[in-house]
Amino acid sequence: MRMWRFFQLVVVLLSAWLGHAQAAECPALLQGDVQKLRSVERIDLCKEFAGKPLVVVNTASFCGFTPQFKGLEALYQRYKEQGLQILGVPSDDFRQEADSSEETAKVCYVNYGVTFPMSETQRVTGSDALPLFKELAAQSQAPRWNFSKYVIDAQGKVIASFPSSTTPDDPAILAAVEKAIASQR
Repeated sequence: MRMWRFFQLVVVLLSAWLGHAQAAECPALLQGDVQKLRSVERIDLCKEFAGKPLVVVNTASFCGFTPQFKGLEALYQRYKEQGLQILGVPSDDFRQEADSSEETAKVCYVNYGVTFPMSETQRVTGSDALPLFKELAAQSQAPRWNFSKYVIDAQGKVIASFPSSTTPDDPAILAAVEKAIASQR
């Protein structure tokens, strides 16, 4: 019995130490998870994106900037072999998101052929924003409209942010993405 209690104590201490070590390795920006669009799966932000260059975009299905999905997918295809990740985060904060995740998924996956990860609809502004977006706002600024883009280096720091009007093929975004990719090395 005494040996069993000792074993339990060792397991608890080891688990706590490993959990602390993982939290220390995961940048504040990536601590947490989101539900994947139209899935029961959750996206562990740290597990999926830590140590990788990342572009985070708040999206909307019925916005004048919605066609940027095509450019975002082209950006992803161009740089994914070099490690670039993109996370799309639908939001109705600006009242232009679909009423159902089914409709959001259709816009992303069917209409625009998106293959990068998309989350379920989230809050991206204000006090109840997703923690990821609170940290993006702390490091840069909160989204002012749909399709705000954040380029994040492999260490989890925002190196550039771009407004909705900046298209995914803009030379400034490409330069920031290439800088983020270089941060892996």
